[in-house]
This record gives sequence, C-alpha cells and structure tokens, in this order.
Amino acid sequence: MDAAEGLAVLAAGAAAGAINAVVGSGTLVTFPVLLALGYPPVVANVSNTVGLVPGSFSGAYAYRKDLAGHGWLLLRLGIAAVLGGVTGGVLLLCLPPGAFRAIVPALIGMALVLVVLQPRLARALAGRRDEDGRRAGALLLLGVFGTGTYGGYFGAAQGVLLLGLLGVLLSTDLRWVNGVKNLLAGLVNGVAAALFLALGTVAWQPALLIAAGSVVGGLIGGRWGRRLPPTALRAVIVVVGLAALVKLLLA
Repeated sequence: MDAAEGLAVLAAGAAAGAINAVVGSGTLVTFPVLLALGYPPVVANVSNTVGLVPGSFSGAYAYRKDLAGHGWLLLRLGIAAVLGGVTGGVLLLCLPPGAFRAIVPALIGMALVLVVLQPRLARALAGRRDEDGRRAGALLLLGVFGTGTYGGYFGAAQGVLLLGLLGVLLSTDLRWVNGVKNLLAGLVNGVAAALFLALGTVAWQPALLIAAGSVVGGLIGGRWGRRLPPTALRAVIVVVGLAALVKLLLA
C-alpha cells in the first residue's frame, strides 16, 4: 500500500466513523475501498470490522451523559448484542461469502419503514412500555440478538436496523436511542473482531488506518448527532439508509 492508498483508507475510516456515530452504514464507505485495493471480500470484511471497533466506542463515548443511569437496561441489551455478534462472526467464517446478501436489502428496507413510522408505532405500543418507555422486553432482546448476528456477519447498515428497532420498541427519543445504538454496535463489532483476530485473517495495515480515522470521525459524528433535532435525525437516517439500500442492490 503506497502513501496515497493509505490516505484514502484513513479518510474512509474517518468518514465511516462519523457516519456510524450519527446513523450507521459506515461499512459501505470502507469496505468498497478495501475491495478496490485488491483485498479478498472476506479479508476486507474482517479487516474492516476490526478497524471500525475503536470508532464505534468513540461514538458511544460522545453520548456517555445521555446513557448514564440506564446500566441495567444497557447490560441486558449488551448481552443480547454480544451473543448475536459472536453468532454472526462464526457464520461469516463458516458460510460461503455472500450467503446473507439476498436478505440484506429487505432488512434495510424494513428498518427504514420502522424509522419513518416510528412515532405512530411507538404510540400504538405505548401501553406495553413502563413509565419512561425504556424497557428491554423479550421481543426487543430477540431483535437486538438478530441485528447483532447480522452485524457480526457483515454489518453494513447495522445502525439503521438498530435505530428502527430501538425507536419502536424502546424509546421515541431518537437522540438517546442513537447513543444506545452506538454502544450496541460497538459491542457487536468488538466481539466479532475478537473472534476474527483468533480465527480469521486480518490485513493489519488497512485495519489500523481505519481504526485511527474512525476514532476521530466517531467523536466528531457523535457530537454532531447529539445536536440534531429528532426530525432532522430521522431524515438523515432515511437518506443514508436509502443510499445503502441502492448501493447493495446495485452491487
């Protein structure tokens, strides 16, 4: 990798870190760059996942004040996410490349519908929530596990899926939900990366460049995302999700 290619990977990592902190789908920036540099798909996916872990946690760090006081809730959701991430990572190492590709566009489309209809659906489900609307029920835990499985396997638009799920079943406060999303996505990427480090093949040079860029991007994106009003944040989610959907359909 020459200097120009290294700068391209570093810049892609920063962009992905910022996008992941605000919405998700940062993988759709970094993964194609690694493919363009000649890395095989599985190696690119593994290296990309390892590289984006620090950025995921830097994005969650920007929301630390919003998440304070919800330790028990976050623990339950985190366990479901970690189990899903391990499951997805094992599937990536065992299944043929692209085995989930056919269902990914449908999942993203469903998540976008959930995001758009979230206020109405949340009101309809209000009777099932506790007083502040922030309870981890069985359906939500199962959904977080499923999203974690997808995230451990591939991860593109994992954030969009989580935002749609959490926004309907957990809370209508999208800015708070975004902080939860960043934490859960970080956990999924972290356990999948640990699995890949033990069993998979990591291209360390691009992984480290992505990691460096994603930390800066995650901090910037996290701070910016916290300032967005709910309507604007919902619009950004839909635009990025639609871009991810089109890109995957045309891939």
